[in-house]
Amino acid sequence: MDSTESSSNRFDGRLKNKVAIVTASSDGIGYAIAERFAVEGANVVISSRKLENVNSAVSKLKSKGLNVFGVKCHVSDAVDRANLFRETVNRYGGVDILVSNAAANPVAGPVLDCSEGVWDKIFEVNVKASFLLAKEAAPLIRKRGGGSIIFISSIAGYSPIIRSATPTPVNDTVAKGWQDLLLGAYSVSKTVLLGLTKAVAQDLVSDNIRVNCVAPGLVRTNFARTLYESKEALDGIPMKRLAEANEIAGVVAFLASEDASYITGETIAATGGRISRL
Repeated sequence: MDSTESSSNRFDGRLKNKVAIVTASSDGIGYAIAERFAVEGANVVISSRKLENVNSAVSKLKSKGLNVFGVKCHVSDAVDRANLFRETVNRYGGVDILVSNAAANPVAGPVLDCSEGVWDKIFEVNVKASFLLAKEAAPLIRKRGGGSIIFISSIAGYSPIIRSATPTPVNDTVAKGWQDLLLGAYSVSKTVLLGLTKAVAQDLVSDNIRVNCVAPGLVRTNFARTLYESKEALDGIPMKRLAEANEIAGVVAFLASEDASYITGETIAATGGRISRL
């Protein structure tokens, strides 16, 4: 039984007639979210930087009988963002749900080793684009009487992720037998999303727009492959397994639905038991 079949039996119709935009949704977590939303009855807009990837994802989901539409969108491009919202409104008449999922992580290393150019790129995609997408979506969601904005952060937002790499000791402070590589700048950008969630939630609460965040742990996706390929990857996860993308999608769908009608300004950490905070 695939994720679509299992979720369809339980949640079919929970997002009926809602219009949802999911960025970076041609693969991985974004694709799983788009699929779950469509299974639950939403009209879903798939978007990604490359049109061929968008078309491929749309084709796969339509083959399952799901109602989806695709728009090419690089979230850091103002023209692309404007076109994403325009095409969505033209196609479905408005927007009820925005999921800001796009992220970049071009380097691994200590935060102070990050170059200014790489720092700018990470924050351009991971933070600034999320802020601008929310800013541009809010008036459209307000016109529908309210809805939901969901940011996708990471467990790295609470504690920088350590990636196990080559089996070479570095110094006495590094675990013997393997090298630690901190995802420093990426982690900082994901921390900012936690604060952005709280701030935007306060701004929009009177408009009946709920704003929440999901912080996944290690998920079996191409984006996270370098983080989980080593044997030490599961050491900090009590469940001793990776998350599947559809498990994160289930949390996002909950936050987008009326089942979460009294939740705003919160971050749910889906980490397999890895501690994020008290």
